[in-house]
Amino acid sequence: MLFRQLEYLVALSRERHFTRAAQACHVSQPALSEAIRKLEVELDLPLIVRGHKFEGLTPEGEQIVRWARRIVADQKSLQEEAATLRSGVTGAVRLGVVPTASATVADLTGPLCLHHPLVTVSLSEDLPSDEITGRIDRFELDGGITYLDDGVDERYRTFPLYREYYDLLTATDFGPFREDSVTWRDAAEFPMCTLPSMMRGRRILDEFFAYDGAASTPQIETDSIASLYAHVKTGQWASVVPRVWRQVFGEPPGLRCTPLTSELDAPIIGLVTARESQGSSLIRALENTARGLDRTSSASPIGR
Repeated sequence: MLFRQLEYLVALSRERHFTRAAQACHVSQPALSEAIRKLEVELDLPLIVRGHKFEGLTPEGEQIVRWARRIVADQKSLQEEAATLRSGVTGAVRLGVVPTASATVADLTGPLCLHHPLVTVSLSEDLPSDEITGRIDRFELDGGITYLDDGVDERYRTFPLYREYYDLLTATDFGPFREDSVTWRDAAEFPMCTLPSMMRGRRILDEFFAYDGAASTPQIETDSIASLYAHVKTGQWASVVPRVWRQVFGEPPGLRCTPLTSELDAPIIGLVTARESQGSSLIRALENTARGLDRTSSASPIGR
């Protein structure tokens, strides 16, 4: 069995297409297909559902690819460990980030790269929380910045960073609204632009509205921060946004942020990594950086 055969199988599972998998591995499509065929012969198991095009993995293939992902990830960690022994912590960290945390991820990546200048970071932003954990499970991400709820601490290593508090974002001349703070029940009366319902951040907002005996039915849904701000600036809509966005973006001309009040505990945003990943010096450096940034006991996000 050759290591590249496992790499090809992992790529095919990820890309779901022979040609794209071959391109990702920088080989020809016939070479990739033949290598996987030889792997099937060696394992004496059918791994691919045969047809005119890729139709999926067999049940046996699904089990084998889980082992293959782990072996490929361990080989990457071995290479990084060897490089660390030669010249210090090095390698590329792949992080997934939920939309609401995009304004704070630099507070983690900044100190990481400052203390370890040979480390590079690749960010996949605006991802749903379950997509982040799914990619970690498939060894496609090394970690994620997401919500530490729904039992995530039982399945992953978790490092709290800060609590997410909320503001109501409106145009400065938005209707009759001129208060210094606002309840969720009152905010529910306004036409809303917000995150899609598939996002954990949006479902948390719905929980806050429900706790105050209200419900919000947004007219506009977007996973783009720029689009959200642009819609609110028209004066037609309001939005609930994480307070940290105000500390990063300020109050752009024509917009205002008003604190939302609630008796519910603010949700915690943090770093999650795979439970078995602490053997990598690169992931240890990431986790140690996050460990020193915990601000969950204060009302201020990290780095503020």
